[in-house]
Amino acid sequence: MPKMTFVKADGTELTVEVPNGISVLEVAHKHGVSLEGACEGSLACSTCHVIVDPEWYAKLKPATEDEEDMLDLAFGLTHTSRLGCQIMMSDALDGLKVALPQATRNMMVDKK
Repeated sequence: MPKMTFVKADGTELTVEVPNGISVLEVAHKHGVSLEGACEGSLACSTCHVIVDPEWYAKLKPATEDEEDMLDLAFGLTHTSRLGCQIMMSDALDGLKVALPQATRNMMVDKK
């Protein structure tokens, strides 16, 4: 089973075993990692924004235009930013390392 590492906003790391075929967002939720995913992975927000370790970024499938549009809304965007809901785990990504940004921007919150 592949493994992946989350680097939390405070710098601590959590390495977990990951079943193939689930998204980084789902992995985060399974392991109590604070990655929001307000739209539940429907590619309608940027709250599952992660920063992919540069060593791994080129190994990911390219971002779609829809993902790029959502990433434009992400706080702390970098050249290796991706949405966790769009990264599907596989044996090819065994060892993947992603960092959580210092903050998120949730445009879906009802501001009354």
